Amino acid sequence: MGCERILIIEDDEEIQEMLTHAFVQEGWKLTQAKTGEDGLAGLRQDGADCVVLDLMLPGMDGFKVLKKIRADANFAALPVIICTARGEETDVVTGLELGADDYVVKPYSPRVLAARIRASLRRKETAAALDEITVWQYGPLKLDTQRHACYLDEALLDLSATEFAILAHLISHSDIVFSRQKLITAIRGDDYPVTDRSVDVQILGLRKKLKKAGDMIETIRGVGYRFRAHM
Repeated sequence: MGCERILIIEDDEEIQEMLTHAFVQEGWKLTQAKTGEDGLAGLRQDGADCVVLDLMLPGMDGFKVLKKIRADANFAALPVIICTARGEETDVVTGLELGADDYVVKPYSPRVLAARIRASLRRKETAAALDEITVWQYGPLKLDTQRHACYLDEALLDLSATEFAILAHLISHSDIVFSRQKLITAIRGDDYPVTDRSVDVQILGLRKKLKKAGDMIETIRGVGYRFRAHM
């Protein structure tokens, strides 16, 4: 790592300057946008390796920006870190459900944010390495990490980035039980702020999308979840 492109979509000039100063030692190439519309245009034109996204933007808000990013197949695996003053649990859950890779509440330490960006970039590199060789299939369910796609009876499922990451981790460690915290740590990294409820919401949504295959994700009461390879 060192030459990655970080797109910061943030309308507060002081925060933009603070992040620029803090990230100069990382060797990242920084681009900035003050509106969601400008951020999306820049992303489509120049690309990025990670997006730092504020929610309270003029015009299109951050949630709508995130939806548009995840709706573009070219950016399905792009790390997106929400940085916002909105720290209510409902906002955190919404951000994760829409496919954010991390959620940081202002005020925050630039060093902590830099560490979370590095963690997201490492996860992206690891996933890319696995994608070259890894495909899982159990009955009607097929997960293809190279194409970042999940199929049920050959029909493509519309999974969020977080749902896909949870399923990929569970299915690649079938029959192993993960607590909620261990599951999130595995896909998000250490010290990720998450509640049991937000994990349960993600699992519930994933099961619904998997339909008949949703039963393969088993709840272990009082412990967590596991993927059953043999039903």
